Amino acid sequence: MSNVLETEHVTKIFKRQGGGQVVAVDDVTFSLREGRSTMVAVAGESGSGKSTLALLLMGQHEPTQGVVRYMGKDLAEMTAAEKAQLRREIQPIFQDPYGAYNPFYKVDHVLQMAISHYGLAESEDEAEELIDEALRLVGLRPEETLGRYPFELSGGQRQRLMVARAMICQPKIIMADEPVSMVDASLRATILSSLQALNQKYGISVLYITHDLTTAYQICNNIMIMYAGQVVEAGSVEQVIRHPNHPYTQLLISSIPLPDINQRWVDMDQLDEELSSSEEAPRMSEGCKFAPRCPHAMSVCWRERPAYYQPDKYRAVACFLHQAAPELSSADVADAFDYSD
Repeated sequence: MSNVLETEHVTKIFKRQGGGQVVAVDDVTFSLREGRSTMVAVAGESGSGKSTLALLLMGQHEPTQGVVRYMGKDLAEMTAAEKAQLRREIQPIFQDPYGAYNPFYKVDHVLQMAISHYGLAESEDEAEELIDEALRLVGLRPEETLGRYPFELSGGQRQRLMVARAMICQPKIIMADEPVSMVDASLRATILSSLQALNQKYGISVLYITHDLTTAYQICNNIMIMYAGQVVEAGSVEQVIRHPNHPYTQLLISSIPLPDINQRWVDMDQLDEELSSSEEAPRMSEGCKFAPRCPHAMSVCWRERPAYYQPDKYRAVACFLHQAAPELSSADVADAFDYSD
């Protein structure tokens, strides 16, 4: 089975003003199978490289090293027509829905422009049908939504309108970057349900970029945990969230606030302060990036970068605690997302 979207040893480095550099994405390899729709979470704290990876996958950034391919074609070698097809078939839904609107146009404009730009309707009647169907799919009433300006809609309505726009474009993949972080909790379920409907009813794969492991567990099949630009654990969301193997994943889950006020959760900022004074910290770049924060760091962690290991069937984890397990190649790590028998 071929891949619809894949990365191969992709790294993205940004240069700082005044000197130095930031490695935003560091040697990431994964794939989405063609003909098998799925929902994959890309999770991690702020600054872990999630959004940069999404921009690389959409062709908005060029990798410093490695290759991004869509339908087997290197994005860097695509023609103008192929890039236009890529933009239609990989649709983004961003964190701030208001930024996608021109405040001087009614909200109808973003839907009509998508239809016009990609030639999705042969008549005005057909265009209206596409718009009505897309709006109803995401729980919006056309008669209450169309003809209004962006400021006249709530944040949740604006975000659902962006999901409707993505649906109109008939994509193969939706890149949802923190799509519910700026809406009320009462609306999150509606938006996430809309994404699930697109996946289950229309076979559209969804990359759900988030720091919220709870929603990732609720709606996704697979998950990829990122730290400092690297994938540290990947595989079935059921196994990774319920039984995390990497110390970073364990700390992420431990940091989720608990309903019991008498039970403390891990304060990761405080942990950073305590570990940043470690004598081992200056050697961080020589080995595992998580070593300065890891409660299980061993001497080898400071000297070498861990390979990927397979402690159980549907998981890949980059940690020396699991070096007794089989070591995985890059292709095997990508297969951690393809866990359906």
